[in-house]
Amino acid sequence: QVQLVESGGGLVQAGGSLRLSCAASGRPISYYNMGWFRQVPGKEREFVAWISQAGAPTYYADSVKGRFTISRDNAKNTMYLQMNSLKPEDTAVYYCATTQSLVFDPNRYDVWGQGTQVTVSS
Repeated sequence: QVQLVESGGGLVQAGGSLRLSCAASGRPISYYNMGWFRQVPGKEREFVAWISQAGAPTYYADSVKGRFTISRDNAKNTMYLQMNSLKPEDTAVYYCATTQSLVFDPNRYDVWGQGTQVTVSS
């Protein structure tokens, strides 16, 4: 079973950037398609980005397209989310997860990390 640990979250001003990492252990992430999700209290977990096992193709939620970039380094067993031009509405706990499919529904994802908080101040 793979285990996932997110890092890189923090407090940033609007317009700033952060890079999240999702480090895996227990099994190579090359076995999995992967995604990033985010969640704010009282709301459902929201799809952010998806990346295939090989690193392409990738898909993004409309709300982050052009600002966020998902990538992976299978040799390092790590996935990333580069977030630029951050907005206060990007504030959330960000999670990485694995899936066997091209899906954006969080119920179709199997293994989740514990999350990392991103806070964007105005």
